[in-house]
Amino acid sequence: MKNNSPRVGIGYDVHRFAPGRKLILGGVRIPSDSGLLGHSDADVVLHAVCDALLGAAGLGDIGVHFPDTERRYKSISSLTLLKHVAGKIKKKKYAVGNIDLTLVLESPKIRSYASRMEKNIARCLGVPANRISVKATTNEGLGFAGRKEGCAAVAVACLVALE
Repeated sequence: MKNNSPRVGIGYDVHRFAPGRKLILGGVRIPSDSGLLGHSDADVVLHAVCDALLGAAGLGDIGVHFPDTERRYKSISSLTLLKHVAGKIKKKKYAVGNIDLTLVLESPKIRSYASRMEKNIARCLGVPANRISVKATTNEGLGFAGRKEGCAAVAVACLVALE
């Protein structure tokens, strides 16, 4: 008997800010004095989405599939990683129902970039953009995000079985 119940996954990622790096969130280059430090492009938005999708499909996490010890992933675009995750999801016979993401950072403000992020994610996953929601909040000056040392993203993904 086939289980048609939706599958839900949660993804979380965090990176610290570093001078001399580009700030890329949701595949969008955002003007900033510093970017996020990481092996790839350090896109916390897309990393959280990848983890949520992989978790929902029971496929582990982003580090299992794209380890930071492999040179081929050095400076790679996280859009490329998300496309690979989309292929893995499809191979497991799942489709994306929806994704909801919250980015936690004090600045820069991302409201004007959110729809571009949603479109990038949707394009990589082959779904309509209205299935993707990108929001942001501050940490009210508290913790590493509040001190502007880094930012985090939390994503929830719902997968549905393909017929």
